[in-house]
Amino acid sequence: MTDTVKNLVIVMSDEHAAACTGLAGHPIVKTPRIDAMAAGGTWFPTAYTNCPLCVPARASFATGQYVHEIGNWDNAMPYEGSPPSWGHRLQEAGVPVTSIGKLHYRNDDPAGFDEQIIPMHVNKGVGDIMGSIRDPFLPERRAGSAIAERVGPGESNYTRYDRDIAERAVAWIGEKGRALESPWVLYVGFVAPHFPLIAPEEFFALYDPDDMPLPKAYRDGERPDHPWLEALRACFVTDSYFDDERRRIAIAAYFGLCSFVDHNLGRVLDAVTDAGLGGTTDVIYTSDHGDNLGARGLWQKNNLYEESAAIPFVMSGPDIPQGKVAGTPISLVDMFPTILRHAGVAVTDDVPGSDIFEIMEQPDDPERVIFSEYHAAGAVSGAFMLRQGRFKYIHYVGLPPQLFDLVGDPDELNDLGRAATHADVVARFETMLRERLDPEGIDARAKADQKALVESHGGVEAILADKAVAMPGGTPPPGTESAF
Repeated sequence: MTDTVKNLVIVMSDEHAAACTGLAGHPIVKTPRIDAMAAGGTWFPTAYTNCPLCVPARASFATGQYVHEIGNWDNAMPYEGSPPSWGHRLQEAGVPVTSIGKLHYRNDDPAGFDEQIIPMHVNKGVGDIMGSIRDPFLPERRAGSAIAERVGPGESNYTRYDRDIAERAVAWIGEKGRALESPWVLYVGFVAPHFPLIAPEEFFALYDPDDMPLPKAYRDGERPDHPWLEALRACFVTDSYFDDERRRIAIAAYFGLCSFVDHNLGRVLDAVTDAGLGGTTDVIYTSDHGDNLGARGLWQKNNLYEESAAIPFVMSGPDIPQGKVAGTPISLVDMFPTILRHAGVAVTDDVPGSDIFEIMEQPDDPERVIFSEYHAAGAVSGAFMLRQGRFKYIHYVGLPPQLFDLVGDPDELNDLGRAATHADVVARFETMLRERLDPEGIDARAKADQKALVESHGGVEAILADKAVAMPGGTPPPGTESAF
């Protein structure tokens, strides 16, 4: 790192699929600020969440540890301040650290920030209890009707919240950021392009629904017939509320929301420049996970396909190589050591991630192994992903594995998990996984923790009888009662 760099801005959106940017080669989505950020900085085209769900992903991001290590299994088991986050480590070292916008922890304290500005945490400090019901059955989640109905141009509580976040981030950078003499870290958490798929008029207008492609493999006869995915679709029945016209409108709105978050990111980048901090501030843009957007009959996240698990990751600033496309895969757990090193704080914690600045300084390592997992709503059993080189392996406890050749089959339409031609590859990955962890033991532990949580809230019947729980509308922004 150069001696002149002091500050770090981390911008995290919610549910932004890695492929839905111009720099990733998407033929329709317009993200000029992200693209320009990559052109003047470094882009990691192979970046992943460590869990394709908001709360667990953000707990891993905060602590630098995997979900099975910290037990934040689902959206009702949020981060509560332990183990220490990178924010706590910065505070201990006297580095000013502020958050603006969505965090999705339990509540404000203790979260590892000197100041939280309009934070979003799990609803009423509880979160999605229905998502903890996995044993002995997966309940049908009917909120998909609201997701399908509320699509198109307009404003939602989330877009209004994001505008407020952008305004406050611009003000903080121009006032406090410019005034601080010591190095600081600012986290900015936007909600877009998270559903509801309602995009502000000027951004929806960029995309004609009639020109939108329909999702891949979304028709009944095209969907993968794997039992884990069939159980997921039976739980999340969202696609049953869509017809092709509404699918196209929803996709246009999602693309509009991608352009909307790009616009808000641009406001943050401009604020850094306008404050005279461009020469002393690095910026990172990423997301907590992606969105299926109707592919394979699935919406939102909740699985380990690329649409759901792969995330955008771009860095820019005086400390970042310009125009670099990094060939080493990374994931959100790498942010813990990265943030600490940037601030000059020693990484004494036992964490699985690596400093991304060191990764950039070394030769590309395309064979670096990336790990992700899922134990939440719709998961009949624990799912574990290993990505190494051209292959992605997904292990489902008690069910057949999946294997994809992401070079020859980037759309993941040809599952090699049960193919005799790739039995040796599957065996190698399973051995690699079991050397890391005990999948059956972790699955049992997650379900036991979730069952105990469900019982503490009155049991399955009581939870399902509560309409506010059975029809969740997403986490409401501060000062509102509904996300929609």
